[in-house]
Amino acid sequence: MLTVAYLANQFPAAVEPYVSEEIEELRRRGVHVIPGSVRMPTVAHEPGILCLQPVRVRTLLRALTLVLRHRERIAGLVTQVLMRGKESPGRRLKALLHTWLGAYYAVQLQERGVDHIHVHHGYFGSWIAVVAARLLDVGFSLTLHGSDLLLEGTYLDTKLEDCRFCVTISEYNRRYILKHFPAIDPGKIVVSRLGVEVPEPAESCRRVDRLRRTFTLLAVGRLEAVKDHAFLVRACARLRDHGLDFKCVIAGEGRERQRLESLIRQNRLQDHLKLLGHVSGEQMDSLYRHADVVVLTSRSEGIPLVLMEAMARGRIVLAPSITGIPEIITSGRTGFLYTPGGLDDFFARILFLQALICAETGSAVSRLDWIRHAARVQIVHNFSRRKSLSQFGDRFLQLVATRGSSSQDWGPSHEDFVLQQI
Repeated sequence: MLTVAYLANQFPAAVEPYVSEEIEELRRRGVHVIPGSVRMPTVAHEPGILCLQPVRVRTLLRALTLVLRHRERIAGLVTQVLMRGKESPGRRLKALLHTWLGAYYAVQLQERGVDHIHVHHGYFGSWIAVVAARLLDVGFSLTLHGSDLLLEGTYLDTKLEDCRFCVTISEYNRRYILKHFPAIDPGKIVVSRLGVEVPEPAESCRRVDRLRRTFTLLAVGRLEAVKDHAFLVRACARLRDHGLDFKCVIAGEGRERQRLESLIRQNRLQDHLKLLGHVSGEQMDSLYRHADVVVLTSRSEGIPLVLMEAMARGRIVLAPSITGIPEIITSGRTGFLYTPGGLDDFFARILFLQALICAETGSAVSRLDWIRHAARVQIVHNFSRRKSLSQFGDRFLQLVATRGSSSQDWGPSHEDFVLQQI
């Protein structure tokens, strides 16, 4: 039986359901998967997750012994941290600590017969996985999403060189990797689309009765700087000053909450804009159902699940034209795009959509109805969870099985577009 260690920075995490879904897909195929988490999970989880925290002194000492015994296997990594690259002294020190944690993880896996280690995101967890894979002399792979590739990228050149294959979630990401890391074999960078559950038609695409309803905007995402909810606050202030009758709700929690609350007060938007905090799945269905437009204001993304979820329910979406987002939204056909960072463009498109929505009647099919339908079709055909997971499982096992193969044997050519829709 193939045994795969599956590592994430924090597992399980409510905002990363795809990690659990991939693990379950591999288990359905008979793979023994050992889930791991660098940080202690904050939600209920299954027993048997290998968690690196809290750190145990005895295991740390065993890790040091493992490093001394196989120091030649990670000597290049330590040299990279100490002498190469442009990372700051602080990042180098953290990388040395993560090297030790990599040995710590290897000790935890040592007696479990692991054949391969896969890690989600290119953050510090991926360095831990690289070290562990080298010490155990097993294969290593990673999935890159958005900010971990486009904004962070610490020692990413080494991680990409070391990996047997790299999965990424958009064609944009793949092009970015090949452009910025030209020494990497293109054959081992593969696209694997994420997907979402598609509700039955009766539960989606229904136009909410416009009578006596306030125009409603919905934003969903962690309250982190990269999501740029402050941009949305400024836009809401302009909508209010324009005299628009609207409300905006933001679902999500994070470190930016206090700052956003202060911005809302400063702009006197308490009657228009609400921070809902963490929202359950059932509550999210209701929020999607009553939203006129689902908006995204991020500075950096992969292809956000929130856009897929909204489009699967036939909602109108408005998002910045960045990274992989145009791969899911064709402006004016499956949703709408605006100029990244362009407050004037965002404002104008909201006014345009509000006018179209208010002009809709209950009997006539409108232009927006066609867009709602096209959005749902896009998700059904290209971003459904079941299809994406099935294709992911096929490709993952194929790539893991190519241990020791040359770069030409990584799998079907990237030029086959159909095979890249995973």
